[in-house]
Amino acid sequence: MPENKALDIIKKAIILEHRGKALYQSVTPETGSPGVKELFNMLAEEEENHIEVLNQQYRSISLGGKFDVHGIEGLSVNGDSVAAKILTGKIVKEISGAGYEAAIISAALEFEKKAVEFYSQQAEKAESDEEKKIFLWLTDWEKGHMSMLALIDKELMEKTWYDNSFWPLD
Repeated sequence: MPENKALDIIKKAIILEHRGKALYQSVTPETGSPGVKELFNMLAEEEENHIEVLNQQYRSISLGGKFDVHGIEGLSVNGDSVAAKILTGKIVKEISGAGYEAAIISAALEFEKKAVEFYSQQAEKAESDEEKKIFLWLTDWEKGHMSMLALIDKELMEKTWYDNSFWPLD
């Protein structure tokens, strides 16, 4: 991959991660739900980790023309952790399925879908094993976020259906 093209992709990825972090940080002062605060603080921290990895890639490409996977090898993807499942149940109990928090969870889910799509496309176009590994790693992280948000969104929708007797009659 030509150096300027690689740098352009990394710059787009850094902006994507900053936007996600900004979205997640904007929620915590607005919500009264401790579970939602915890979720969005966690997501903001993880986006900050992604920014650090992408900044490392930017430096590596700028200095040596190559991607550097050494910074990600010790970082694990934890989207399906037990803590995430516990947090999901806590959030569903704390908030309304049709309120502000549910709307922001839905918006965050769409944001994560776009991130997965972007990183997956970059992995498919990768011209080196290192580049592919970086974008697959980011794809896996964002898929973890997406899965957790999708589960919360689904459970909130079902809670709203149940609360409003929207289930089909037998």
